[in-house]
Amino acid sequence: MTVFDDLVGQEVAAARLERAVRGAADLLAGGRGTGMTHAWLFTGPPGSGREEAARAFAAALQCAKGGCGHCDSCHQVLTGTHPDVLYVRPSGLSFGVAATRDLVLRAGSKPSGGNFRIVLFEDADRATEAASNALLKAVEEPSPRTVWLLCTPTPEDLLITIRSRCRLVTLATPGTRQIVDALVQRDGVDPVTAEAAARAAAGRVDRARQLATDPEARRRREEVLSIPASLEGLGACVTAAARLYEIAEEESKALTTALNEKEKDELKAAFGEGSTGKGVAKAVRGAAGALKDLDERQKRRATRIKRDSYDRALLDLAAFYRDVLALQMNAGVELSTAERSGDLERIARSGPPEATLRRIDAIMTCRERIAANVHPQIAMEAMTSALLTG
Repeated sequence: MTVFDDLVGQEVAAARLERAVRGAADLLAGGRGTGMTHAWLFTGPPGSGREEAARAFAAALQCAKGGCGHCDSCHQVLTGTHPDVLYVRPSGLSFGVAATRDLVLRAGSKPSGGNFRIVLFEDADRATEAASNALLKAVEEPSPRTVWLLCTPTPEDLLITIRSRCRLVTLATPGTRQIVDALVQRDGVDPVTAEAAARAAAGRVDRARQLATDPEARRRREEVLSIPASLEGLGACVTAAARLYEIAEEESKALTTALNEKEKDELKAAFGEGSTGKGVAKAVRGAAGALKDLDERQKRRATRIKRDSYDRALLDLAAFYRDVLALQMNAGVELSTAERSGDLERIARSGPPEATLRRIDAIMTCRERIAANVHPQIAMEAMTSALLTG
């Protein structure tokens, strides 16, 4: 078993990365290193596991056995504690040029003990234009032992000058059966729950795991899917938009609260809070500045998590109308919202496919407006009104 065995439905990409790991070993031994390069771009739809694939690749590059998954090096990379792997995930909606220049400086140093100095940059598409230009120079002129692993939904999310210098790894959307098997075998989920979660997630492994293991996540999704049947007038549209907004807020608050408390506790412990001895009081007082910086980062992350929560709710709603369209067109495809079969069939009979397409367009427009900083509840009220009229 290797670190690549945990990648759900990514056999083709895993085989390619394994070849690159062998090339890296050859390169370190003084060979040509066929198949290995200094910059990689991992792309794939949300939930496909592009970050997991990049992390597994980083572990394999640092491992003396090519990614055994059991040694100290593999464990450190997979848990985010390896000293020669820089983990970057923008906490806000964008990643600025100052942070990028600092990252480039740190990436250029020699590895302290590992085979390579690796930068694992999740959500690299959040880099600003100036940050992307700073990143380009580092990718164009890399240090001999530095490897860049960039993760974005599509290649087009990066400057063409950056992606042209990267080896592309495209992650596929896993099938329902592959996700079910992973949930049952790796997470211990019962087969019935795993089947429902995998179907609902529509190829998103992380979403399937959340739905399978978190009853509150399942409840929130059920509330979202009940909205189309409740739209019987303009008053109901306003009420539905308010509830949709509240559901997304509930989810984002649940996610941020747990993360924030854990990070603050860890920071305080690192500065010696709760300890005794000489110098502890001074160290604790010195934590004030670090806590202030942490608060700022958490606020930026909270904004991003809120946006992601709004988007998740809207995509669940879009999935409902996609299933309506499938029924109207007799497509014979798997329905991700099959548990709402009564609502699906009633709405499918109530109008033509063109009206369903307009409703899906209204949801996509709502996503665009929220991304453009329109207040989410206002954007959702316009959307639910469009859902009513078709």
